[in-house]
This record gives sequence, C-alpha cells and structure tokens, in this order.
Amino acid sequence: MSLPATPPSRPLRPIPRLIFASRWLQLPLYLGLIAAQGVYVFHFWVELVHLLEAAFGSETALQALINGIGYKTDAPITQLNETVIMLVVLALIDVVMISNLLIMVIVGGYETFVSRLNLEGHQDQPEWLDHVNASVLKVKLATAIIGISSIHLLKTFINAANYSDKVLIAQTVIHITFLLSAVAIAYTDRLMSHAPTAPH
Repeated sequence: MSLPATPPSRPLRPIPRLIFASRWLQLPLYLGLIAAQGVYVFHFWVELVHLLEAAFGSETALQALINGIGYKTDAPITQLNETVIMLVVLALIDVVMISNLLIMVIVGGYETFVSRLNLEGHQDQPEWLDHVNASVLKVKLATAIIGISSIHLLKTFINAANYSDKVLIAQTVIHITFLLSAVAIAYTDRLMSHAPTAPH
C-alpha cells in the first residue's frame, strides 16, 4: 500500500518569509560561542601545563596555579600538595563541564531554532540530539548548570578557610536554588508532555 503523497508546500509571502529568515540572525551568536569554546580550550591547556610543570618542581608554575585558584595559607607553599592538586583538577573539570554546556547550546540551539544539521545516520551523532526540542534542551541545560554549580561549591568548601561564612552560605543557597529550579523545570516539562490533547 503506497503512502499518500505529501502536498507541495506553498511559497511564503514576503513578510512571513522575512520573519522566518530572521532566525539566521542567531548564527553569529553560535559562532561567537564557538570562539568562546576555543578560549576555554586554551585556558584548559595553560592550566594543565602549569600543573605538569609544578609536578616537576617549577616554582613559577606552582605560584601561577596558586594565584589562579585563589588558594591562600599562612605557611608558604613550596611544592604541590593534595589540596592544590584537588583544586586545580576541579577547576579543569569545571572548564570541561562548561565546554559541554557550550556544545549543548551551540548544537542543540542551532538544530532547534535555526536549521537542521542533517546528522541522521552519522556515526558521531550525539544520542541526545535524536529527540532534542526546546523543552528537552531546557532541562539538559538546567542539569548541566547544577553540575557546574556543584563543582564551584566543592571548590569553595575545600578552600573554605579563605571565604567568609556569608559567602559559603550564599553559594549554598544559590546551589539549592539551581537545584529546585531544575526540578521545577523538569516537572513542568513532564506535566506538559503528558497533558491530554483537546479533541478536534
């Protein structure tokens, strides 16, 4: 049994065509995010090289790491210790998670709001891109932000001696707010996806 032929689409009138074409104004924004990702990659490798150099005894690299993570202590630090390594590694993980967030915004946003990427059947197509839409993208972004906030909070608590109680409480409250917001977004999305459709 042959499927009914899809009727040819009518050409858009000038005003609707202009409005629809305006989605391409987002393209420079996504290209800018790609450039920002390049900056993150460069920053990641700078920090990683400093960590490797400090592991081999470079005091200049060690001081660059300490200044970068904002670690302060009464005793002078002359070599890598567990706390410094942990803070640097968490900072590197933070960069990776923000980079993942950028990829989700760039790829998912372009696919959802600008134009199809036509990745169907490609061996490297991300699994989540199969069913991406504005709601799914919103939930995934909220989840990614919670992960980034968790890393920042962990870094703060490891280095808690250098922060006031007000800062510690504020960061904890902000993290809980992100968590509750993500739960609310996911719950709202679930309600909307299961809402009964009105009969025609």
